[in-house]
Amino acid sequence: MTELLSPAGNFEKLRTALRFGADAVYIAGKRFGMRSAAENFTEPELEEAAEYVHSRGKKLYITINTLPRTDEYGALADYLKKLAKIKPDALIIADVGVFSLAKELIPDADIHISTQAGIVSAADCLFWRSLGAKRAVLARELSLAEITELRKEVPNDFEIEAFVHGSMCVSFSGRCLLSNALTGR
Repeated sequence: MTELLSPAGNFEKLRTALRFGADAVYIAGKRFGMRSAAENFTEPELEEAAEYVHSRGKKLYITINTLPRTDEYGALADYLKKLAKIKPDALIIADVGVFSLAKELIPDADIHISTQAGIVSAADCLFWRSLGAKRAVLARELSLAEITELRKEVPNDFEIEAFVHGSMCVSFSGRCLLSNALTGR
């Protein structure tokens, strides 16, 4: 299955992405999302976005792809409980602790593993699949040839996603000291 997925940092971008053919959008709340330059959505706006997207027969994915510190887990648990009521089509997660908490609090949620997790091999995909993830968003630095070979080794019930346009990280995806210094994420 091919799906055109677009980021949507605010409602205007969300509506535009859907109007111009996106099958799904991914958005973030005000916390726990890596896209710090985006406006992102308040909790009431997340609920409104879910209703808007689903009423058009499209999918909504919510990113929780930061790497939270220990003192952030109480707020993260509260946030996940609120997301459970919104019923996004999937959560996009990068961190194993976040993955574990999401599985505990929203056991029936589809989980996609974020590009921030740095997935570059079939072994990575198979590991996440064994934990119950549905999709891997591959590291952006993989070539088309590498993605093709990886796909041959991963069962078809595990989805593979690849960026076809967008920014590239100059350091290890999701753990860049420069990004942390500039944005605090």
